[in-house]
Parts: sequence; C-alpha cells; structure tokens
Amino acid sequence: MLKRTFILIGLVLSFCSLPAQELIQITTRNTALVFRVANQSLRQVYYGPRLADTDVLQKQGNNFPAYSTYGMGEQNEVALHAVHADGNTSTLLNFESVKQESPEPGITLTTISLKDPLYPFQVKLFYKAYEESDLIEQWTIYQHTEKKSVTLYQFASAQLSFKSSSYRLTHFAGDWAGECNMSEVELTEGIKVIDSKLGTRATFFAHPMCLLSLNGRMTEDNGEVIGMALAWPANFKLEFEKNNNQELRVLAGMNPYASHYKLKKGDVFQTPSFLYTYSTKGNGQVSRNFHRWARKYGLRHGENSRYTLMNNWEATYFNFNEPKLKSIIEDAAGMGFELFLLDDGWFGQKHPRNNDDAGLGDWVVNKEKLPNGLGWLVKQCTDNDIKFGIWVEPEMVNPQSELFEKHPDWVIQQPGREHILFRRQLVLDLSNPEVQEFVYKSVHDILKDNPQIAFVKWDCNRAVTNPGSTYLPADEQSHIWIEYGRGLLNVFKKVRDSHPDVHFMLCSGGGGRLDYGSLRYFEEYWPSDNTDALQRILIQWGNSQFFPSIAMCCHVSASPNHQTGRTTPLKFRFDVAMQGALGMDLQPSTMNEKEVIFAKEAIKTYESIRNIVFTGDLYRILSPYEGNRTSMMYVLPDKSRAVFYAYQLKSHIGEVSAPMRFKGLSPDKKYNVKELNIYPGSRAATGSANGQSFSGDFLMNQGLPIGLSGDYSSAVIELEQQ
Repeated sequence: MLKRTFILIGLVLSFCSLPAQELIQITTRNTALVFRVANQSLRQVYYGPRLADTDVLQKQGNNFPAYSTYGMGEQNEVALHAVHADGNTSTLLNFESVKQESPEPGITLTTISLKDPLYPFQVKLFYKAYEESDLIEQWTIYQHTEKKSVTLYQFASAQLSFKSSSYRLTHFAGDWAGECNMSEVELTEGIKVIDSKLGTRATFFAHPMCLLSLNGRMTEDNGEVIGMALAWPANFKLEFEKNNNQELRVLAGMNPYASHYKLKKGDVFQTPSFLYTYSTKGNGQVSRNFHRWARKYGLRHGENSRYTLMNNWEATYFNFNEPKLKSIIEDAAGMGFELFLLDDGWFGQKHPRNNDDAGLGDWVVNKEKLPNGLGWLVKQCTDNDIKFGIWVEPEMVNPQSELFEKHPDWVIQQPGREHILFRRQLVLDLSNPEVQEFVYKSVHDILKDNPQIAFVKWDCNRAVTNPGSTYLPADEQSHIWIEYGRGLLNVFKKVRDSHPDVHFMLCSGGGGRLDYGSLRYFEEYWPSDNTDALQRILIQWGNSQFFPSIAMCCHVSASPNHQTGRTTPLKFRFDVAMQGALGMDLQPSTMNEKEVIFAKEAIKTYESIRNIVFTGDLYRILSPYEGNRTSMMYVLPDKSRAVFYAYQLKSHIGEVSAPMRFKGLSPDKKYNVKELNIYPGSRAATGSANGQSFSGDFLMNQGLPIGLSGDYSSAVIELEQQ
C-alpha cells in the first residue's frame, strides 16, 4: 500500500514557548484531550466530549500533571523515574515546545517536548488523534546527552488522570482454553494493577486492555467509558491509583519489573503505543471506535476479506502422512473452503516432530511424513482450487533439535543454571540480532521456496521463566524483557515487508498473545484453543470489546468437543463460528450426509454475509454473563444490511422469553427478515416473521419472538433494507 503524507501548513504550529495558561488541544470528531502550560509545567486539564468553548478550561479545568516524575514532590506512582549519570534520582520536566501536524487526512499528530533544566535530558510526548474513530494513540521518547548512561526505572507510555464520583474497572483475564473473561471491580483508595511478567505469551493470564467507567456503572449503550489498550507483545503494566480526593491516575506501559534500563548517550528509548477512546454511550461505542480504527490502522489488510479454511489439527494432531492430508484437502475443497491449513508436525529430519518433544527449530520437511515435500501439498491444493497455509513456531526450540545442538547459547537462560522446560521447549533469545535473523529466515525461506503458500499460523507455546541472555552484557541483563519484545516486533516487520500478501494468523496456545503491537503485522488471531461453541460465545464476547470480527478466527470443531467433552448441535457450532473469520477443524469424513449438506450450505451462506460481519458495526444486545440467552448483531455503516445472532445457553421448564430486540437500524426504513442456517427438517426460529418486512423502529423497540428451545439452540437472521 502506498502511503502519502499530507502536511497542512495551517495545522503545523511550533512554539519555543507558550504564554502562561495557553491551551494545547488534541481533538477528534467527538472528543478532546486538553493540556495547559503554567509556570513551564504541562498539566492535563480535560479529557471528554469535545467542548464548544474551551477558554473556560484555563481557569476551571483540572490541574493534573501530564507526565509525572520521581523526586520532585510526587507522592503517587510516577510515569518516569530516571537516575542521572551523576546519581541524581530526580527529574524535572519543563515545557519546551509543541508541534501539531497532519501526516495524512483524518490524523493529527501532536508532539510536546519537555526538558530537564538541570540536565541534557529530553522527553517527547506524542499524541496521534484519529478523527473518525475518536481514538488517541500516545507514546513517549527519551533521549539525553549526559556524560554517562541514565538508568530508567519507570517508563510509562502514557499518563491519564480523572476526577469522578466513582470508578469501575472492567478487565480481562483467563488461562489456557478459558481466555478473556470479563470482570468488573469498583476502584477504591489505593492501587489496582493489571500486569504480565510472562515475556512471550504476555496475555495468557491478563490482557493489556480495560474499560474504565466514570460516575456510575456502564452498560452497552449508556455511561461514561474510556476504553484503553496497550500495543505491546511483552511484559506490560496498567496501573490505577485512586486517592482520597476521588482523583484517579492511570499509568500504562511496558512492565518495569526487573527491567531497569541503561540509556546510553545519544540513544533513543521509545515506549509502545497506548490507545484510548472516550464514550458517553457505553462500552458498545468504545468497541465500535476500536473496531473502526483497527480495520483501517491496526491490522494488516484490515479492510479486505479473509479466507474460509480447514485445519487438520484436531483430525490428525501429529499423526499424518501424504495420503491422509490429500484426503483432507479434497474434503476441504469439496465443502467449499478456500484454504487448507497444515498444522504442527510437518518438520524435523534428524529429530522428527512426531510429538512435542522434538524438532522445534529445525524448519526442514520431515521426509518420513512428507516424502514429496511441501511443494507436493501445495500442488494438491492448487489442483483442488484452494490455497495452502502452514503452521510455524519460530521463536522456540526443543533441546532435541539440530538448532539447539549447534547453538545452545541462542536460548534465553541463566548462567550456570539448569534450563527450565515448558512443553519440552525453550525460548530463543530475540534480544540477539543474529537470532532475530535466524527466526526471520526460518519463515522467509519457507515462503520463498514455496511462493504459493498463502497463509501462515504463527504460534508461541511457552513463557519466559529464566530470563537471561548470553548476548547482552552483564550490566544489561535487565534489558532482556524489553529487548525480546522489540526484537520480536523487528522480526514481524521484516517478515511482513518481505511477504506483504501472505495472510498471517497470530496464535499463542490460543489467546496468549493478543495486542495491537503484534496485530499491525497480522491479518487475524486465534482467540483460544478451546473450540467448544458454548465457551467460545464467552471468549468471543470478551474479545469483541476491543478487536473486530474480521480479525477473530472462529472454528467449527468436533462434537463431543475435544477440550470440554461437550456435545452440541452442528448448527449451534456453525452459528457461533460465523461471528468472525470462519474455519473448521471438524473433518467431513466423520460427518453424516445431512451434516455435510448443512455444512456446505452454511459455508455458502457465510460467504454471502461475511462482508457485513467484517465491516459492520457491532451491537451487543443480551450478555452471556447475565442470562440464559445472548444476542448480538453487525450492521453495515449505511444500515442497508445487518446480521443478527441469538443463542440459547440453557433452557428451563416454564421459562418465558421476551421478544428479542435489535439495534443500530434506521428507524424509518423497512427491513426484510430472512433466517439463515435452518437445519434440514427444522422449523424457522423466527416463525411467521421469516420472509416478512418490519420497520427498523419496530424491530428495535418491540422486537421479534425468537423460538429457541432447548440447550444450544440458535438463530442467525439477515436483515436487508427494502
């Protein structure tokens, strides 16, 4: 994609200094973040809905430090704690200048320069405002020309402050096969911390995103809410400190845990981006803002389509050969899928990858399983008119591998200590540029040698447990946590620059790595290894708060489910998987004739509505956390078409359900109701409403009775404006 830079002279303002009380305004279509400079100090005076008159903020606004520092009177947690070359532990940041420019239409970049008057130590605060999505991206840069290194102990990407009658925080946590569970807590006096110290699969237990509601509890459609997300794939920390004056300070950035950083003279230290948006219309609007931003700026090919695919993993695990894969490829093509994805187990010659004990790091084809190589499999796909994709885990190595035999120094390790294994593997040291180049070439060579590969699933199946580097000097061992994340992003960028048209899936044993720092190099992500449709409703509901459906991989799998043992109808599994990028791990050879007929038709149906799913505005309606029924829908921005989903999670004798209401439609337009995915021999859940037309006003205020009977029943409804 060609990028054009537009500089609007009228928007470029550069000041060596500002008059006392001068305001700096960072605005989007509906919101404003406002600072004031007073006595050389940069203060945050406002963040909220855009104001018609901002002059009042010069005297009536808040008076919070925009970027707090240690040692100059602060009694709270600070954004920056630096120890200068002479041992001085304090830093004072005076305002120097501000510059505002428009690098492209719809974006304004504000750069605020601050400097310590005693030392040649400079801090730059960057605020990139996205007009249409009402989102602000903030990051920070440090540099200095002191005689020796400055040691950084705290280095936040951003600081935001609020004064409100109450604060409620919704955060996201989980574990393998149970990711992204939503929890809400009231913030009381003290500090609430959400962080990760896992290094690689940083979002395995907690996510670097949250919803902060002010002045009361939020709902989907009402309430004052700030949505926040850190774009960083390694250790992170989100900190919320409330004092006795009802003031809240939010700090976000890389986790400083065991990570003090020696910044050398002339070097630049850049923090990851912190993304945030403000809504007066509940968390539903927060989600739509993030989705709109992500499709245009936060994902690779965020405005294009995604492949429907079949994965062999749950059908074969490590036990496959050419005839078995050929059969699956033919079945995938026969079902109407667009791509076949070969998962783990295809590589390793001296140490073949027949289980998870060996082979990681040796990215050569296992000739016992695939004597004709990857090219033969690619040809099978081409002959069947579908694309070919492949699984890799290039950041990892098994001790049983040729790579480890040759380069034992390339793994993250502590000197003189035994290796700590997890899943019988170790983590490669991406702080080392030589290792970065190896990881890059591992993926690059596969794609270069097989240029018809269209898709890569990039996995990561363990955390860092013994942080240390043979590459970093002894006095910089604490840099490993930060340099791993930077090295990983360097590799992602280099791979994507070399292979811009290949689609990549972000995966880490499920949802263990999910952040906008990584996603800018990926088309989609794998939310969870748990493909049970009931639990996926909850997992996908949590992910939808910040990540758009076009990026979320949703697969139909076997019943009973391999993770939970739960038995669910095929229709229910398809209806859940059609919320995002559709795939299937269930193999057609295990399905009966009626199931095959239904699945083929469901795939065709999905292809007819996926543009709505991928580009539509999301409206969540009934929460799976609050009842036995849940529903949500996607509506095209012009409101001409929509897709509505409803699910019965549990059923009770005598339970009476109210009509289900819709959202986001044009009230004065008529919509035709068409139920999709009706299972052969079953009645439409919409009853007599199926095929009829109703006004948007009626559908949103009265709604339709949806006849969901029994556990795991569901309905998918297409609405088309007449």
